[in-house]
Amino acid sequence: MLQFYFLSILLNLVTGLLLFCEKDQVQDDFPGDEFAFSDDTTGGSSFTNPILGFMESKNFKLVLGVLSVLVGLLKLLSVVQNTTPVLGDLFPALAGLVGGFCVLLQFYMETNSIDYAPNGFLQTIFVENRRIIGLCCLVVATLHFVFPKVLFL
Repeated sequence: MLQFYFLSILLNLVTGLLLFCEKDQVQDDFPGDEFAFSDDTTGGSSFTNPILGFMESKNFKLVLGVLSVLVGLLKLLSVVQNTTPVLGDLFPALAGLVGGFCVLLQFYMETNSIDYAPNGFLQTIFVENRRIIGLCCLVVATLHFVFPKVLFL
């Protein structure tokens, strides 16, 4: 269905932007931080770009994470016209699932009243490497938009 095609592209782009551009309280040096972020001493994440400022909302992160995971699951079941089921949209579906889970984990860590430290696997993959996941979501969304009928995209 074309609706899930465009929704998958949009959610992967927004999820990728959120994961790639947001600065974490614990985040170490990353090339380009001085350009993309302002250093604030409050310990919270902040964007210097007012267009991306709405992404700081916890409700936005919750809705984005749930929608990304849901569309990722539905993308495995529905395909763009005349493409192979499951494999035809494999990377966009996986990007939606992984990116959505990463956003949901980030939301849970921010809203939890207890200091929650995920185990080693979750910490390594979904917290420390979230910028790489965000970049992958952006690349997959762009390639999926440009080449809609290519196998795996």
